[in-house]
This record gives sequence, C-alpha cells and structure tokens, in this order.
Amino acid sequence: MESCQREPPLSAVIFDVDGTLLDSEENYYLADRRLLERYGIEFTREEKRRYVGTGNRDMMADIKRRYGISESAEELVTQKNSIYLEIAAQDTRVYPEVARLVYLLRSEGIPIAAASGSSPQVLRLLLASVGLAGELGAIVSAEEVKSGKPSPDIFVEAARRLGVPAQECVAIEDSQYGVEAAKRASMRCIAIPYLAEPPLPDSFGMADLLFAGGMSDFSAEVAFCWIQQFVRSTANKGAQRC
Repeated sequence: MESCQREPPLSAVIFDVDGTLLDSEENYYLADRRLLERYGIEFTREEKRRYVGTGNRDMMADIKRRYGISESAEELVTQKNSIYLEIAAQDTRVYPEVARLVYLLRSEGIPIAAASGSSPQVLRLLLASVGLAGELGAIVSAEEVKSGKPSPDIFVEAARRLGVPAQECVAIEDSQYGVEAAKRASMRCIAIPYLAEPPLPDSFGMADLLFAGGMSDFSAEVAFCWIQQFVRSTANKGAQRC
C-alpha cells in the first residue's frame, strides 16, 4: 500500500461519453457516412477508425481539408448533429457495466462528470434520454474549450467545474487520444479500448488501469475497487473489501 500513499488522493471521476458511457460509435459512423454521401464521398469503417476519440469539430475540420468541401466545419457539424440525432433517437444504449460503475461511485458520494468530443446539445440530450444527466456534476464538450483531445483542455475544464484539482481526478476513456489527454492533464486514467484489436496503440500503455480486451473485459467492481484505494475518505466509510 505504500505506493498508494504516495499518490494524490482521488476526489472525482470524469467519463468520456461515446464508446465509454454510451454505445454510440456505430451511430456516429452512420451519421458521418450519410453526411459525406451528400458530397459524393464514400466514408468507410476503416476511414472512421482514424477519428475515434477525436472531437466532432476537429474531425469535420479535417474532413473539410482532406476532401476540399466548400462548407465550413461549423456547417458540417450542424448537418452531422441533425443526422446523428435522428439515428440516436432510435437506438442509444448505455454500457451496462459502466452504468453500474456510475451508480457505485454515486453511492459513495464521489462526484462524476462527462467530457466528450460531441456537441453540447447532443451530449445533454442523449445523457438525459438514458437517465444519466442527473448523475453528473458537469458535462463538458470539446466545443466549449480551446482544443479537443489529445489536448488536456476538456479534462482540465471538467475538473474546474467540479471544483476539484485535476491531479485528484481519474478519467475513464476508450481512445488513445483520450488517454493522452488525461495524462497531459495530470490525471490517472482507466482505459477501456473501443478498438481492442492487438496491438493496441502505444498510448494505452500510459493508462493506470487497462482493460486490454475492451468492454468485454471491463468489470465495474474491479474498476470501483481500484478507485477506492485512492479515495481520501475511504477509511471513514467502511469501504467494500476488494
């Protein structure tokens, strides 16, 4: 336990949303594909892989540059959000094990937030629709900060809104860019790779707790026990034995 004592205490948990809290990456791919069909562009699943973990705004700026689309990145984001919400209204699901972790954390009074590359209105609508918005002390979009992941800005802002030092937070992420962003924010990180095929990108090696097989390997109890060892008030709460 000596190594735990040298770590800063843990005061809050910050979740990525797409591919971590919500099983929504497929919906985003479908929205991207429909959007780009309007411009005569075939957008494949392989092409989508390069953008997993990238903010919506940054992705559309890169798409505009690569394909020479005349519309602004902001217009592309607006179109994509409209398409995405049509799709998501029919089929948006929470990962059950991650939802279980949310409720375990809330039962211990640990503040939680969401930090996502999705647009603010999309985030709030979807998190409310699956019953999670009320559990979150802050919801931060990459469009509300200067730079998206792998910049640390979104995690730093989420910690600020929770009123907690960044180094006292743990981020839960599914992408290499999210892991990089969390570590650059001086946070601990639990990684659940959305694209779990080996070899994983090197950035996943930066995670403090890695479920290398992705969501199929993830356990809410294992993650909760790992988090508990760092929580300042654990000793006073009769914490669960792990």
